[in-house]
Amino acid sequence: MKAVGARLPRYDGVGHVTGQTQFVDDVRVREMLWAKALRSPHHHAAITRMDTSKAEAMPGVEAVITHADVPLLEYGHLSALGIPADEPLLAKDEVRYKGQPIALVAAEDADTARAGVEAIEIDYEERPTLFDVRKAFDDDAPTVHRWGNWYPHFEGEMDRRQIRKGNIEEAFEAADTIVSGVYRPAAIEHAPLETQVSMVVPEPDGRLTVYSCTQALYFSLGVMAAHLQVPLNRLKVVGGTVGGGFGGKVDTASETVTALAAMKANRPVKWRWTREEEFLASSTRAPWHMEIIDAVTSDGWILGRKMLTLHDSGAYARFSPYGLTKHSFHHTGAYTIPNLHFDGYVVFTNRVPTTAMRGFGVTSVSFATETHMSRIADVLGLDPFEVRLKNANRINDTSPNMITYPDPSTVDVVLSIAEATDHSLDDAYMSMSRAQRSGDMLPEHLAAQIGEGHEHASLHALVHGVDNDSEGN
Repeated sequence: MKAVGARLPRYDGVGHVTGQTQFVDDVRVREMLWAKALRSPHHHAAITRMDTSKAEAMPGVEAVITHADVPLLEYGHLSALGIPADEPLLAKDEVRYKGQPIALVAAEDADTARAGVEAIEIDYEERPTLFDVRKAFDDDAPTVHRWGNWYPHFEGEMDRRQIRKGNIEEAFEAADTIVSGVYRPAAIEHAPLETQVSMVVPEPDGRLTVYSCTQALYFSLGVMAAHLQVPLNRLKVVGGTVGGGFGGKVDTASETVTALAAMKANRPVKWRWTREEEFLASSTRAPWHMEIIDAVTSDGWILGRKMLTLHDSGAYARFSPYGLTKHSFHHTGAYTIPNLHFDGYVVFTNRVPTTAMRGFGVTSVSFATETHMSRIADVLGLDPFEVRLKNANRINDTSPNMITYPDPSTVDVVLSIAEATDHSLDDAYMSMSRAQRSGDMLPEHLAAQIGEGHEHASLHALVHGVDNDSEGN
């Protein structure tokens, strides 16, 4: 406990400021080859012909890798959890986003590798594109994915993440006012100072040593082993200092293809993405489309919420089903709402596939719910702090997926913000605490929200999309 409250130097601070910290790109070995990728120039197209023979015959080119070199072409980071794989390591018959990798050339230097990429002959047949998740459900929308335009493999083969709680119709009938809003946070590029980079060294004993900037070493190890169809003990993954990740280096973006090139050339290979490639082809935080309709009383209670979420997954699923699940469990924000009707879709578009970024699935919905709370206060002409304190989660309130909160901090946080901003509140609000609801803070519509001693629908039923309200949906 000596570290608590103490001013301690960062363990890696001196190395960073003196330039002595070693990143993946700083690793050099003898006879190392450099790799460059052939990437799709189109957002959506069929690959009608590809000929790599000229590239393979070029002096200095030691390996050209295509989909034909991949032992298991499709495998996802969540395949081990039952999430079906849908993304080829290298494009085979089609490309679904601009920048999608199709082939990798490993050569004696970067210029030769780039020339090898330019020597690959490839023909495309462009297809219609889809970029707006709102249009994905139209009858005339272009089809992006073999599964259709939205992910269909939630539990029970449902095509959405669904939550039902309480009786939403009764809540809206009892409301004094309906407050609605649409919230659309855009895609965000992680923009790490270190771009995606990996180096793979074939060892004399047949193993591969993989230098990786991954944020998720064991994820990457499993994904690589599956694609390569080798035992885990054939791979030695060397992690280390990540030059900025923020969620964007959870994906295994370059390691596996680099490993295939190293195996084919039987020499070490490094693949370092350029800044242009990082912006063009690396995963982003997803754009979201969120529609919220709340049933509220004139004195600021939220009786019920209907919500529709469209999560832009980009061209492939990757982590999006997981991100939407987290999102759904947090769609009420830090507030207790007794009646809920939530539908969330993972929608495919011809954007770059999206991935984790700081609070994956939760930060975007937090933006929406907090903005909506302020909108409610504005519509009702009430103090936004008071509306938040009234509806704030308290001990033994229940979440959208029927989890009982043991010790939520919403009330404390709102009061701290009020104090820090010199926002004046009545004594009744200043004296509020996170303690279990009672008195005026336990109105009739929240009586069934107290988890202690109340019979709730099971979490299993909720996440499997079973409706527990009286609508019988």
